[in-house]
Amino acid sequence: MKDITLKIVGKQIYRDIEEEQIEFVTEGKLYEKGDSLYLIYEESEFSGMPGCKTSLKVTGNSLRMKRLGTYDASGNTAIQFEKGKRYRGLYDTPYGAIEMEVLTNYFKKDLDSEGRGTIDIDYNISLKGLSESRSTLNIEVM
Repeated sequence: MKDITLKIVGKQIYRDIEEEQIEFVTEGKLYEKGDSLYLIYEESEFSGMPGCKTSLKVTGNSLRMKRLGTYDASGNTAIQFEKGKRYRGLYDTPYGAIEMEVLTNYFKKDLDSEGRGTIDIDYNISLKGLSESRSTLNIEVM
């Protein structure tokens, strides 16, 4: 397992007009297992999910994001990103689980043999009955 620094920039776009962006830098761990690369980091107060641990599993042209922890007593959430594919699952909140659907519009990873580089994702997310938005996620592994 190797120590890494991650710069994460997430942006939500509502009705193609409003934008909300969060950017933070955090320490994490990187390791390989089989043909997958794992990036693991602790969420913080700044990311809005203190007490959560996020695991990113990069395999081929897909990324699986899994959040585990105690963020406001929520449980676990997992999202799969793969260009052109639709993922359905549950998004845990402090008030219960909400049906979620994610459609990945764009996925590109540019990581070197040491795991350094970037991952870019553009996706639409729908939380049943609550919101629909388009989001982008840029992860830089330093």
